Amino acid sequence: MDERTTTDASTTQGSGAPRLDLRSGAQRTFAHVLVNALLVSVVNYTLWFAVTFWVYLETRSVFATGLIAGVFLVATASTGIWFGSIVDHHHKRRVMQASAATSLAIYLVCLAGYLLTPAEAFRDSASPQLWVFVVLLMLGVITGNLRTIALPTLVTLLVPEGLRDRANGLVGTTSGVSFLVTSVISGLLVAAGGMRYALLLALVVLGGALLHLSRVHIPETRVVTTAAAEGEPADPGDGIDVRGTLRLIRGVPGLVALIAFSCFNNFLGGTFMALMDAYGLSLVSVEVWGLLWGALSAAMIIGGLAVARFGLGANPIRTLLLVNVVLWLGTAVFPLRSSIVLLAVGMAVFMFLMPFAEASEQTVLQRVVPYERQGRVFGFAQSVEQAASPLTAFLISPIAQFVVIPFMTDGAGARAIGGWFGTGPDRGLALVFVVTALIGLLVTVLALLSPPYRRLSTAYRTSAPPPAADPAAEVSVAVPA
Repeated sequence: MDERTTTDASTTQGSGAPRLDLRSGAQRTFAHVLVNALLVSVVNYTLWFAVTFWVYLETRSVFATGLIAGVFLVATASTGIWFGSIVDHHHKRRVMQASAATSLAIYLVCLAGYLLTPAEAFRDSASPQLWVFVVLLMLGVITGNLRTIALPTLVTLLVPEGLRDRANGLVGTTSGVSFLVTSVISGLLVAAGGMRYALLLALVVLGGALLHLSRVHIPETRVVTTAAAEGEPADPGDGIDVRGTLRLIRGVPGLVALIAFSCFNNFLGGTFMALMDAYGLSLVSVEVWGLLWGALSAAMIIGGLAVARFGLGANPIRTLLLVNVVLWLGTAVFPLRSSIVLLAVGMAVFMFLMPFAEASEQTVLQRVVPYERQGRVFGFAQSVEQAASPLTAFLISPIAQFVVIPFMTDGAGARAIGGWFGTGPDRGLALVFVVTALIGLLVTVLALLSPPYRRLSTAYRTSAPPPAADPAAEVSVAVPA
């Protein structure tokens, strides 16, 4: 065993409480990758937020801003499997470099187009110049999803088995930091100079990220085909390989149920994505609402740090389901009264527990899925799960507007429960939240009692974990035959 392997292994010995050691060995490499991913994530999502704010300020069109969100979610859902294949078929560092370089080139074109296009062309929501600019910029943001898929596979490669849940917690922390920074700076940049300063910041940060990543060594030294990694004849069609990915997912007991459960959760979560801003703005001003979300992101950072410190326990699947029980209970309680305090507490609990849920799913997949296919499985899960939220968002908005709000304003609902629940448009939105949360709670309890939960728990306990990185060894990376 070489020095680096000894360093990594020592973090799981001694006191009996495993801890990450980000100062040496492969875990130090992981820390560099994580910081690099954080910087790129901040600028990509800053541009997404900034272009949404900017388009609304220029056009005053709610439809236009909703279309931007729809473009992002649909593109994320449709590219996940393809991006996962790219991650599996190439060195991870090269994938991350290519992602940053592509985004950098796109943003450079966007900046040139922004500076050369007359300002009045951007004030018309039907302007072709506006939508060419928006779609091109969103392509740059979507390209950053390659890093999102590559990052959990690098946890498998660079972090020992007993510490991966903690490393996934740090990934959740960076998501919280990204959300906090993005919330703060995107509006400031748009107010100061439209999209100009946001694009300039992205170009500088992406250039720095590329330079930094060129100096980070990730120990992937040998490239083999997926077929060879699995002891099969080379297959010239071994690329995206949707059938092989589906076959693998079906072959792990309970894994289909886990992805379906996460998909259903996101389906319900689309309700909150579509209606939360309207509900919050019915209670406070837009300034207070924006500051509140910036503060709530701190809860997500704390949650990620808690996972990094304490882990997820011996059974992350059980942790995932128990976390969802608490999440749905909290989201069923906060709408019972029109109170910004209740809403803030409920959302703080939600944000705190999000890293536990995300890290649990990632830790399970890192354990039960072979390393050479993890990119495709993570990409498939992203596609399936992300497809659910926009579907609900598109469906629930008209239902809330034309059915539930009248029901709770002067309809049968107002007469039946309005005396204690309250009446009016905000109480209609609150009723949607309560019903959604109760459905989520029921499904989670049923999942805890289900045979797929027990089968996946058994598969997790009995799976041989993928080995941590050893720089003296050659790591297999799947590429097309």
